[in-house]
Amino acid sequence: MTLPLFDTPDPGPQTLSPGAMLLRGWARAQAAQWVAQVVAVTAQAPFRTMVRPGGAPLSVAMTNCGAFGWVSDARRYHYTATDPVSGQPWPALPAWLRAQAQAAAAAAGHPGFVPDACLINRYVPGAKLSLHRDEDEADLSAPIVSVSLGLSATFLWGGLRRSDPVQRVPLQHGDVVVWGGPARMAYHGVNPLKDGHHDLLGSARWNLTFRMARARYPAADRP
Repeated sequence: MTLPLFDTPDPGPQTLSPGAMLLRGWARAQAAQWVAQVVAVTAQAPFRTMVRPGGAPLSVAMTNCGAFGWVSDARRYHYTATDPVSGQPWPALPAWLRAQAQAAAAAAGHPGFVPDACLINRYVPGAKLSLHRDEDEADLSAPIVSVSLGLSATFLWGGLRRSDPVQRVPLQHGDVVVWGGPARMAYHGVNPLKDGHHDLLGSARWNLTFRMARARYPAADRP
């Protein structure tokens, strides 16, 4: 299956649950700029496969930009100010990406968002993300902004308990999901990626998630 660079017309915002909004096609018009920004980040901090606590590898490859980066190792999930591979600070969060994330958050009803971290995931066919909550951030009052590029995926959107019913939401190239407020601690995940080809990213999907990771911590308390 070959997916075109421009997928389906924008049907408008869709509410997934109170506090969570799907912005269909929001990033599509400037997709080439999104891709260029990620390429610049990965030139400094390449994608890598991390492991879960206990040692099993994650199925998605990851990297970060911003003041903090989310990492996983055999001991725990956490944020670091430096790339554990290079020992250097993570690449700075590009001003253009920050502005786009802030605009998407505002469009979804969460104004005033100031992300200090962006986790970038690379999916290939078969890669998935199990149901989880984003709970390692210091400021849980800030939303999450999630941008999809490349191959389509099935996003799993649950509730505040792992056992709550799960919506299966098709995400296409350029779609953005924003959740905060009453939805901030909702469980979510991604079904195994199906094989395909996209004009910009080939047989891959990139997902950028913008967070406020350590804004509330005094400098002396930061890891």
